[in-house]
Amino acid sequence: MGTRLGALVERFGGQLAGEPNLEVTGIAPLTDAGASHISFLSNSKFRAQAASSGAAALILTPADNALIGDEYAGARIVTPNPYVYFARAAQFFAALHEIKPAAGIHASAVVDAGAQVDASASIGANAVIEAGATIGAGCVIGPGCVVGRDAVIGAATQLLANVTFHARCVIGQRGIIHSGAVIGTDGFGFANEGGVYIKIPQTGRVVIGDDVDIGANTTIDRGALADTVIEDGVKLDNQIQIGHNCHIGAHTAMAGCVGVAGSAIIGKYCTFGGAAMVLGHLTIADKVHVSSGSMVSRSILEPGQYTGFYPLAKNADWEKSAAIVRNLSSMREKLRALEKTIKTLTKQDEK
Repeated sequence: MGTRLGALVERFGGQLAGEPNLEVTGIAPLTDAGASHISFLSNSKFRAQAASSGAAALILTPADNALIGDEYAGARIVTPNPYVYFARAAQFFAALHEIKPAAGIHASAVVDAGAQVDASASIGANAVIEAGATIGAGCVIGPGCVVGRDAVIGAATQLLANVTFHARCVIGQRGIIHSGAVIGTDGFGFANEGGVYIKIPQTGRVVIGDDVDIGANTTIDRGALADTVIEDGVKLDNQIQIGHNCHIGAHTAMAGCVGVAGSAIIGKYCTFGGAAMVLGHLTIADKVHVSSGSMVSRSILEPGQYTGFYPLAKNADWEKSAAIVRNLSSMREKLRALEKTIKTLTKQDEK
C-alpha cells in the first residue's frame, strides 16, 4: 500500500518539485531508500548521502535543496522542518500498514461486571479489568494488562502487553503506555520512629493528560494525599521513575533512566537527557533543558540549558582532578594567608 507524492503534499503541506503522481510506499533512511521510498534530510552534514540516495523523493529544507542542486535526480518536498514532516509522514505510512486489534473482549480476559468497557475497545488475552473501571472508545488493552478498580482509560489510548494501571488512576485520550510500565504504585513514604520505618498510606492518584507516551518499565507513583500529575503531551522514555506527588508540565520530555524524586514540580516544555536526576521538593521552570547524567540539586527558576557533571576523562586524570578538588579548601586558606603577607610586605616597603 502506498500513496501519491501529490496526495502526501496535499495532506502535510510543503512545496513539491517533481512528479505528483509518483507512488511511494514508505519512508527509509538515506542509505537504504529505494525507488518506492521517501527519505529525509534534517542534518546538513548528511547532504552528500542525500545527493547519492536512491530514494524516489527527499524531504529537505530550502537551503539544503539549493545546495544539493542537480546532484540528486529524484523528486523533492521542500519544507522548513523536514524532521517534523518525516514524523507526520511516518505516522501516515504506519497507519496504512497497521493491523488493528479487533474490538471486543478476549475469551480469557477477566472483566468485572461493574466495569464499563466501550463496545469499540479491544481487551486482550488474560487482561484483567476490575470493578468500576472505565475503558473508553477505541482503547486497546493488551494481553496481560491489569486495569484497577475505578481507573479511567480515555478514548483511543493503548496499553501494550503487561501494563499495570492501578486503582483510581486516570489517563486521557490517545495515550500510549508501553509494556511493563506500572502506573499508580505506592509512593516511597515512611515515617521513622526510633530507627523503625512506619508506612504512610498512599491515597492519592496518578492523573495523566491527553497524548502522553510512557515507555517500557517506567513507573509513576501515586500521590500520598494529593495526586501525581502528568500533563498533556508529556513524553517519557523507558525505565523512568516519577516519585509521588510530582507534577510534570505539558509537553515535557524525558529520556531513559531519568529519576524524579517525590514532590518535584517540573514546568512545561522541559527536556531531560538520559539518566538525569531531580531531587525531591524542587521547582523547575518552563523550558529548562537538563543535560544527560546531570543531578538537579536545587530549584531552577529561569529557562535555559543546565549541566551538572564533570567531563569524562581517563581514570588517572580524573583521580588527580578529584584530589585537587578535595584540597581546594586548604589551598584557599593558604592563598588568603599569602595575600595578607603580600599586603603587609607592600605596606612596609611603602614606608
